[in-house]
Amino acid sequence: MERVHTVLDSPYGELTLVATDGVLSGLYMTDQRHRPGQETFGARDERPFGEAISQLEAYFAEELTEFDLELRLDGTPFQRTVWDELLRIPYGETRTYGELAGLLGRPSASRAVGLANGKNPISVIVPCHRVVGANGSLTGYGGGLDRKQRLLAFESGSPGGGRPDALF
Repeated sequence: MERVHTVLDSPYGELTLVATDGVLSGLYMTDQRHRPGQETFGARDERPFGEAISQLEAYFAEELTEFDLELRLDGTPFQRTVWDELLRIPYGETRTYGELAGLLGRPSASRAVGLANGKNPISVIVPCHRVVGANGSLTGYGGGLDRKQRLLAFESGSPGGGRPDALF
């Protein structure tokens, strides 16, 4: 198992992309909760990240609303099921933890869905920022609630603070 990484500047701060055997397996923000130690990312090597970087740049330029990348989502079977459901949340929309639990056929598992959501290893591309509390409140986000609010505002086209170039 070969792991390599690169770092990409973004309007939301520095992003660390990780590939395992040439497939994107991590996208971490600075100071992200549950971010693995730097020593687990492998050597710095940009070669496997060309398409991911291209698509992220298009996303931040408002030219892409749906990513089309091969992903390696390593986690428990339940976590992978939650992450697969996150990929179905359309750009500019949100779902509650309870709605996701219901979609998974486990309506009482909203807390477990929240825990799995928080362990998402590929932020932004697997849009865990699109999950909100039952009343629409911004609850929990590994990259910080401020980033979550700004990503949601950006995707909804809200004027002002949502524009990525106005964020940092």
